[in-house]
Amino acid sequence: MTLTPFRLPLLAALLLSAASPAIADDEENVFGWVEKATLEPWGVEVKAKLDSGALTSSLDARDIETFEKNGEEWVRFRLRLEDEASGETFTERMELPLYRDLRVRGAGGRDERPVVLMNVCLGDTVYEEQFGLRDREEMNYPLLLGRRSIGHLGLLDVRETFLSEPDCDEDSPFVAHDPDEDD
Repeated sequence: MTLTPFRLPLLAALLLSAASPAIADDEENVFGWVEKATLEPWGVEVKAKLDSGALTSSLDARDIETFEKNGEEWVRFRLRLEDEASGETFTERMELPLYRDLRVRGAGGRDERPVVLMNVCLGDTVYEEQFGLRDREEMNYPLLLGRRSIGHLGLLDVRETFLSEPDCDEDSPFVAHDPDEDD
């Protein structure tokens, strides 16, 4: 086989993809493009899509409104999620400090979404992550984990799904949000 300029990068990509699972097993956790996660502290299990095309994670939220509390901006919203483990509907009204506003550009135009910090369990670790709040009722996955979150988890194998089970408790490792990674 002649290695033309087109085939050389293709061959390199194939060799790297063939070698990466063995390397990944020794060094880091590997997650599939869809995983089960739990929202903490409730332990509600949801399907999460790990989306390397999105920077910021997104969570299905309803009745979203911003308001002022003690001179700071807060967000009031309602979670309505199907717990994958029990099949029951979980509903919770929440009020959290507004972490920042997120401006999103897509095929549907521009959108601005409030972002809050919340905890999610993947594997055996709880991660404090940024979540843009959006009504995702029409989406297949109520939780989307973007590159900021994926970068904390380990490696993403886009060929696989459900490589781990969420298994967190009060003794689980906790990875706090690092504001220096907000850029």
